[in-house]
Amino acid sequence: MQLQEILFSQGFGTRRVCAGLVQQGFVTVAGEPCADSAMEFVADGLHFTVQGVAWEYHEKAYLMLHKPAGYECSQKPSTYPSIYTLLPAPIRQRGGGAAAGVQAVGRLDQDTTGLLLLSDDGKFIHRMSSPKRHVPKVYEVTAKHAVDDGQIAKLLAGVVLDDDPKPVRAAACVQTGSAQLSLTLTEGKYHQVKRMIAAVGNRVEGLHRSRIGDLALPETLQPGQWRWLTAQDLASIAGTPVKK
Repeated sequence: MQLQEILFSQGFGTRRVCAGLVQQGFVTVAGEPCADSAMEFVADGLHFTVQGVAWEYHEKAYLMLHKPAGYECSQKPSTYPSIYTLLPAPIRQRGGGAAAGVQAVGRLDQDTTGLLLLSDDGKFIHRMSSPKRHVPKVYEVTAKHAVDDGQIAKLLAGVVLDDDPKPVRAAACVQTGSAQLSLTLTEGKYHQVKRMIAAVGNRVEGLHRSRIGDLALPETLQPGQWRWLTAQDLASIAGTPVKK
């Protein structure tokens, strides 16, 4: 694969811009300067730097982001800044065109924090978002009022939301404090946690997603930080290997 094509695929600009970066000496490959934009390399696993920034080739992007409060999961936010501003430009520009960059796998409300997955792999996004897969997601809930056994029982048995006569229930619900719950859901309805808590007579004051499948948000990943998903991470959430 030509070096300029590698840079283009990774989001470093148009093909002309990528060729110019190489020709101007801004790119090194495996620690060695390369000024020939047409030079070919084995792309998979290739390490290079662009203007001093280290990068590794990824055929598809799979990321986790520790979403902070006060950000919208939208490319065109209405009130708060977009989560996409937390990512470097190449991640936002991968692939070029109208559908450039990664997309969030599902959304978290602006005031909800925690684990958010992003990818530019449409099949992966669809698979992870499909309600048929029942991927468990764990939320740490802080309620306005003290939680009692009756509320937990109702959440486990199922509550009816105003837009669907079919009850929705928590796959697991563990009280972690007087007004705190660890709630596991396998569905992804709009504002589901907040509406379920409201349906049992309480109110969500704080909401944090700590886990998707077997993938937990690392304690070392601070709010606003992101990292690539490893092959082990992908296996723990997708159940099947995907190209990386």
